[in-house]
Amino acid sequence: MTTIDQILTGKVAPLCLKAVPSGIDKYPVTGRVFLGREGLTGDAQGDRKHHGGPDKALHHYAFEHYAHWIDVIGPRDVLVRPGAFGENLSTRGLTENEAAIGDIFRIGQAVVQVSQGRQPCWKLNARFDVPDMALQVQRTGLTGWYYRVIEEGFIEVGDALALEDRVSPEWTIRRAWRTLYVDTMNLGELAEMASLAHLPDSWRGYARKRLETRQVENWSRRLQGT
Repeated sequence: MTTIDQILTGKVAPLCLKAVPSGIDKYPVTGRVFLGREGLTGDAQGDRKHHGGPDKALHHYAFEHYAHWIDVIGPRDVLVRPGAFGENLSTRGLTENEAAIGDIFRIGQAVVQVSQGRQPCWKLNARFDVPDMALQVQRTGLTGWYYRVIEEGFIEVGDALALEDRVSPEWTIRRAWRTLYVDTMNLGELAEMASLAHLPDSWRGYARKRLETRQVENWSRRLQGT
């Protein structure tokens, strides 16, 4: 059973030369932390339009991916410890290949549900000082994922992620990633994604729009900040 290795939170601070407000720089916390509907006590987001909210209350990133990134982009100070990707939970033993949309876990006193994968944005480029880091994350599918909070409560390091239910185990984060970013016009997959009631409307909207227009949305603004 996967257990929490670290819980991380961050304050809003200026990011890169543009001094864009961001909460991506997160640090480990000790002791019990309250997990509410919109996230952990002490955690903040600089852009509430695209980050945070009930469907992005908690970001999970698998620490085993760090070795891959060190191999690909070389050593970075931010890769010395968890928190490089702005994650709130760091674990080993659970990745995008196993976690599925709708999975429900009990963590300490709280109950959470996997809501969606993470859509990498240009702030990763600034965070890692790699011009195409967001695109690299998108291409690999090593994105991490988000939870919505079903029951609020305290969590702490060492708590197990106890799987309580699987609503759609066939729809792993990896499969959702492949549908959005690899096999982008697979109409059957898009139709099934559009029908997933427990997937946030924004993601179902991508699928619906592609089915209607037979076109893939432009990613440049999100990935490059342009």
